[in-house]
Amino acid sequence: MEKDNFDIITIIGPTASGKTAFAAKLAHMIDAEIISADSRQVYRKMDLGTGKDLEDYIVEGKHIRHHLIDIVEPGTKYNVYRFQHDFLKVYNEIKERNHRVIVCGGSGLYLESILREYRLNPVPQNPELRTRLQGKSLKDLTEILRSYKTLHNTTDVDTPARAIRAIEIADYSAHTSLQSSEFPHLNSLTLGIDIDRETRRKRISNRLFERLNNGMIDEVRNLLNEGICPEDLIYYGLEYKYLTLFVIGEITYEDMIHKLEIAIHQFAKRQMTWFRGMERRGIAIKWLPIPPSQISKFPQYIQEFVLSLTKLLQ
Repeated sequence: MEKDNFDIITIIGPTASGKTAFAAKLAHMIDAEIISADSRQVYRKMDLGTGKDLEDYIVEGKHIRHHLIDIVEPGTKYNVYRFQHDFLKVYNEIKERNHRVIVCGGSGLYLESILREYRLNPVPQNPELRTRLQGKSLKDLTEILRSYKTLHNTTDVDTPARAIRAIEIADYSAHTSLQSSEFPHLNSLTLGIDIDRETRRKRISNRLFERLNNGMIDEVRNLLNEGICPEDLIYYGLEYKYLTLFVIGEITYEDMIHKLEIAIHQFAKRQMTWFRGMERRGIAIKWLPIPPSQISKFPQYIQEFVLSLTKLLQ
């Protein structure tokens, strides 16, 4: 395997799979920088809720250079089009420094937009359409979206705000001839971190309670106190949806924990479904199964595998 065979090394996996730690260790050993492919970690001050795990980027006392984390303010509606443009800018800068590029993340659409060279245009807001949709129930919005397309991604209708934006995009695509620039072909060695379902569930639950104990609720309170609208935080889904509903008094603490834990497990399942779909759509993924017996030695297991992978990349 020659060094120049791959433009990027892509590390994918569901939430709580250990992909960031894996990517950071690999980056340390092959002189690489990491580009995050996570749709929520782009937001500043949203650390615990997005699972940034910034400590994972410190390997043997060295800070691994990483990008596209903490680049926009909370309340901003970041999207895959902006991600592609930001990605290419950072990618070219890393290449100019003669470093390798590792892409790491769990946002399937963002990853696929790079690996399958999506050609995208920004979709502008449609004030007239938004006015017509305002006040409609989530059920009604879901049915309107179904009239445009088959719903493969249920996060499109997770909240009314998401559903309205999805309808806006679908309507724009239906009535506009899209002229878009080419996204360059990048040859990727794509590695998937694969842990069994039960182990994944335990890691998700343990991680959730660890983040709650570390102040995740206070993080949401602080964002609200800084003037971020509850609707904007709820728009981001998962932790920010349920913690915001708790903080503003719409659900109890016990209800929040119950619903959030279920939602994160469902999210991880959707991530794996998306990754399997990527394979069907032509993306070759080398899955790295982590045996349950090795989970307790996870850092050591990662180190050993990275060592073997590094030899192939030299």
